[in-house]
Amino acid sequence: MKKLGLLLMLMLAFVACNDEEKDQAVKKVKVEKLPPVEKEYGFVLNDFEVIKDTIESGDSFGFIMDQNGVGHGKVFEISNKVKDSFNPARITAGKKYMILKAKDSAKTAQYFIYENDKINYTVVALGDSIYAEKKKRPVTIKKREVSGVITSSLSEAMQAQGLSNLLVYELSNIYQWSIDFFKLQKGDQFKMVYQEKYIDDTIFAGIEKVDAAVFKHSDEPFYAFRYLNDTITGKANFYDEEAKALQSFFLKAPLDYSRISSRFSKRRFHPVQKRWKAHLGTDYAAPHGTPIVSTANGTVIASSYTSGNGNYVKVRHNGKYTTQYLHMTRRNVRNGQTVKQGDVIGYVGSTGLATGPHVCYRFWVHGRQVDPFRQNLPSAKHIEDELKEEYFAYIEPLRDELEQIPYKNI
Repeated sequence: MKKLGLLLMLMLAFVACNDEEKDQAVKKVKVEKLPPVEKEYGFVLNDFEVIKDTIESGDSFGFIMDQNGVGHGKVFEISNKVKDSFNPARITAGKKYMILKAKDSAKTAQYFIYENDKINYTVVALGDSIYAEKKKRPVTIKKREVSGVITSSLSEAMQAQGLSNLLVYELSNIYQWSIDFFKLQKGDQFKMVYQEKYIDDTIFAGIEKVDAAVFKHSDEPFYAFRYLNDTITGKANFYDEEAKALQSFFLKAPLDYSRISSRFSKRRFHPVQKRWKAHLGTDYAAPHGTPIVSTANGTVIASSYTSGNGNYVKVRHNGKYTTQYLHMTRRNVRNGQTVKQGDVIGYVGSTGLATGPHVCYRFWVHGRQVDPFRQNLPSAKHIEDELKEEYFAYIEPLRDELEQIPYKNI
């Protein structure tokens, strides 16, 4: 009996040992997982040998192909077949690319993928069937709300919020005719409702659009609502809470005038100095005391007197446009003052080098004096009366959304 009991104990120990070995084997199988499936540009990268690189200055498509085993004859064939949809000669330094090779002993290059930008890319098939196909990465649009306060500049306000500098451009572009961003004050506040683009739901790819914004400058709120008013071009513009266009257009002239007495010219005989010289302005003859108005919204950057200009006013409208008004009998604005289109800034006179009452109107684009009649000036129309009800209904929820966003304070 003792021998039988000992035999049973040995058998149980052997079975337990086998079970333990089996458990360990099972555990080992569970730990040895397959590598995760990696996908990009619509390909399962696990199926290829992958080469990722960036085009450097001096690289050519032919050089890249040669480095990856594609001969000159094949490169010529590829370039000829895909030239209508992809020009290999125009690959740009700094752009990313990927080459997918077969997992065989020859490691034959099968695809060349060129990243046009973060969203758009081109797939060039290099095998027996040669083609180029333009594709887009999946883009997700996410709605965002933000508020900020000016402590020194708009860009610093954005950085303090951890926001993209692209929003600085967006706000500056929207309000370029309403707010002088060189004159922002500490404590100015802004709020925005906008949309961002994300690739694969995680990679930031830029601003899709701004839906609505309000910028409180010098305690005055400036509203902006994006609205598609031009169904022909499909281009949306920004309008305020009263359905007025934010993009100002220049008046044809700074006063109600009867005639142009002298046009912009590179060579004109000066009636006072009695010599030929450039006349970089347009003269409008008008009676003494005729009101002179600013042709667009802006900030007065000079209200002064010189022996040549007489009494004059200079207005900066944004980073691109500046206007000047000469020979006034009297100025009506001070340096640093904000003016709106149509505001009276002075009155016609004949001060300075002038033979009679007129205003010399001068126009700058990026610091260069030009003829305003030859410029493709920005223009925008307000919402027509018959469409205002529809516009107000459209912006109501956007305005409510803006109001719900709390302003940030210093």
